[in-house]
Amino acid sequence: MYDAILVPTDGSAAGDRAVEHAVEFATAYGATVHALYVVDAALYSSLEAGVDAVIDALESEGQAAVDAVADRCEAEGIDVETAVLVGTIHRSIRDYVTDHDIDLVVMGTHGRKGIERFLLGSVTERTVRTSPVPVLTVRAPDEEEGTETVDAEDA
Repeated sequence: MYDAILVPTDGSAAGDRAVEHAVEFATAYGATVHALYVVDAALYSSLEAGVDAVIDALESEGQAAVDAVADRCEAEGIDVETAVLVGTIHRSIRDYVTDHDIDLVVMGTHGRKGIERFLLGSVTERTVRTSPVPVLTVRAPDEEEGTETVDAEDA
């Protein structure tokens, strides 16, 4: 059913929970996990100087995040591919899905609600709306209760 599973990661707790679920699916279906980190260059385009240094630092952070996913997958005997891209996050995810024949996207969500979600937007929501394949969203563990919630669609 699933041969290629994409897990976009940002190194957050929500991203880590998504990796756990991607590993479970990959184990069950014998799938390859694709770990992707996207540097959102648009956030830093207004910097007059030093933008290249910021992007380089974020690419290094991204490489560390996808390397952590690769280590986890390799420890479980799962084939893994990694990529660090620069671009608009939800568009880069959508393009990666198309370019690499991805069957499922498993991604974390921070569970923002109300005005915070309105003001900050939601990469997960945009991905769910534009993805040509199913997207499983995984909420980070609830910091107050120590529990997690998994939603089929958190949009």
